[in-house]
Amino acid sequence: MSEAEVSQFLCVLIKMGEALQNSGAEVFRVEDTLNRIAAAYGAEEVNIFVITSSIVVTLTMPDLPPQTQTRRLRKSTGNDLLELEQLNALSRRICAEKPPVEEFQQQLSTILAQPGEPRLHLAGSVLGAASFAVFFGGSLWDGVLAGGVAVFICWMERWLAPFCLNGVAFQFIASFLSGMAALLCCRVCPVLHADMVLIGVIMLLVPGIPFTNAIRDILLGDIISGSLRLVEAVLLAAMLALGMMAAIWLMGGAA
Repeated sequence: MSEAEVSQFLCVLIKMGEALQNSGAEVFRVEDTLNRIAAAYGAEEVNIFVITSSIVVTLTMPDLPPQTQTRRLRKSTGNDLLELEQLNALSRRICAEKPPVEEFQQQLSTILAQPGEPRLHLAGSVLGAASFAVFFGGSLWDGVLAGGVAVFICWMERWLAPFCLNGVAFQFIASFLSGMAALLCCRVCPVLHADMVLIGVIMLLVPGIPFTNAIRDILLGDIISGSLRLVEAVLLAAMLALGMMAAIWLMGGAA
């Protein structure tokens, strides 16, 4: 490769790392994937540093000076497991076939350009909220209400989240508004059990995957990234609790 080709390859490589990070991959997976791809293309030395807010990659190709690129990550968390699976399959295919950099870039862009499935996300959210409400002792009507509030949460994720400064602010607003909506419906219809409905709603907002990835990063030795993710997960959980507490306090209780 020439220096220009290495620069282009490095740009595609760091874009791959950003896509993995935004899809919910742990830091070890991101670093290991980029290391394997760079080694497959003949890199003599690869140094990769990944945290939740940035990626730094330095490549040394044969007979060429080292090149470094840095990418600032604006989206620190994400949970698109379908896209993550596609990126993992792409990385394995790239390491096995070693296509030209342009083809690698095109295949990566094709995956990232695929639109999401809002109806599938909506169906999963409704099913999850309703199932948890019934599982913890609620009635069928409690599950129906929890599913209805889940639709409201999905609407907020699509239309309200872009106007929030960060995920922590959205977490508080979403938990407060969804709690208010559930409690108001329970006041109108006394046969509903507000506590069971709130359990189903809360399950949609609990930062379970970020917390799990944080613990996994720490156990794998990525202390900085794991600590950052752990702090973020704790903040999201705290905002969820504060939002629900504020809604319950304003409505005079969940009974």
